Amino acid sequence: MPGHMNVLLADSNVEYNMLVEMENINPQSSNTIIVLVVGANDVVNPAAHNNPASPIYGMPILDVENAKHIIVNKRGMNAGYAGIENELFYNSKTSTLFGDAKAALTDLVAELKNM
Repeated sequence: MPGHMNVLLADSNVEYNMLVEMENINPQSSNTIIVLVVGANDVVNPAAHNNPASPIYGMPILDVENAKHIIVNKRGMNAGYAGIENELFYNSKTSTLFGDAKAALTDLVAELKNM
């Protein structure tokens, strides 16, 4: 995870041993069938790799754009901390699940349990 994410996850009582380092998980992205992105923005924005004019160019990101299917849960289409649009949101493999994360994911889990 990018450095600042470790701090946020620690504040949320996520145990450090539950995390996977980016250099270990990114190579697996192209073999991943589905990725669920919850509330992240800049840390999954392909502009960090693709756009030299972007203010986040060169920033380490999670390579979720390489997965076969991407679901992004967000409250809205607002820009992230960097103030730029996320190229991932316009990827043909990306679907957006709008709503509060806790409510949306609770509903999603309930639907999956009913399958």
